[in-house]
Amino acid sequence: MNENIQVLSTVRIKNSEDLYKIVDSLNRTLKEQNLMFGLALDDEDEETAIFTIYRT
Repeated sequence: MNENIQVLSTVRIKNSEDLYKIVDSLNRTLKEQNLMFGLALDDEDEETAIFTIYRT
């Protein structure tokens, strides 16, 4: 993975089944602005998602 990736923001939110669609849309739309978005389930609570914004 690129060493120049910088975490700009991380937020914990309630998980929903369509949340990945928003992250996918953001990644497709804003990749040319050197932004990347990530989504992961919390290891301890599967009802919580962790949304992260990166600068690449």
